[in-house]
Amino acid sequence: MKHALHHLRTWPLAAVGLAVACSVSAQTDAAREAPLDTTLAQATTTTTTTAQRRAYAPGEGNFSVIPYTSHGYIGINVGKPDYDLACVGGFSCSDSSTAYHLYTGGMFNRYLGAELGYVNLGEMERGGGKTEAHGINLSLVGRLPLGVVHLFGKVGATYSRSEVTASPLSGLTTGKDKGWEPSMGAGVGFDLSPRSSIVLEWNRHQVRFVGVGKQDVDTTSIGYMHRF
Repeated sequence: MKHALHHLRTWPLAAVGLAVACSVSAQTDAAREAPLDTTLAQATTTTTTTAQRRAYAPGEGNFSVIPYTSHGYIGINVGKPDYDLACVGGFSCSDSSTAYHLYTGGMFNRYLGAELGYVNLGEMERGGGKTEAHGINLSLVGRLPLGVVHLFGKVGATYSRSEVTASPLSGLTTGKDKGWEPSMGAGVGFDLSPRSSIVLEWNRHQVRFVGVGKQDVDTTSIGYMHRF
């Protein structure tokens, strides 16, 4: 009888001990699982952020002047023009002046964008006077990133204004002309940082000249581009 009473008295203590042990075990398991869940969440967030950045790398900005684009940029190119115009015998003939191009652009996605800029095609000495042109260019830009190097091509149109002056003895028609004509270009960029590049570029603009109609003016240039 005494042994039975003893067992009845110890059962509540055993039950309490078992409950405490279960509680401690549960808290320990929860503590072990919490860091793992946090680590997985952080890893997922980091992966998503990295993927988003790589979508337009290099450059991480979202601002652009061009509507419906992001990851904008600005740039300036300076180079040499090449006018596809005939010289006149007995007069000096040279197109060794300087051409320059100021532009801004943005990307629709990693590979396709748009660009708007002002292009000054310099001038050509011929017929005892000067032939010069400048205009506004709008182009679609295709871009192929290859690490720190990227290739690009352009196709678009230029609204140009041209002027021809010459000696009356040259036989050249003088005056002004203007209008939209097609343009194209290609080049290669070398990234100095995620936001800046040096570019080597070739472009061809068709320009209307009084007396001869549409003629090609090519430019070969080097420039600097900065991403927002």
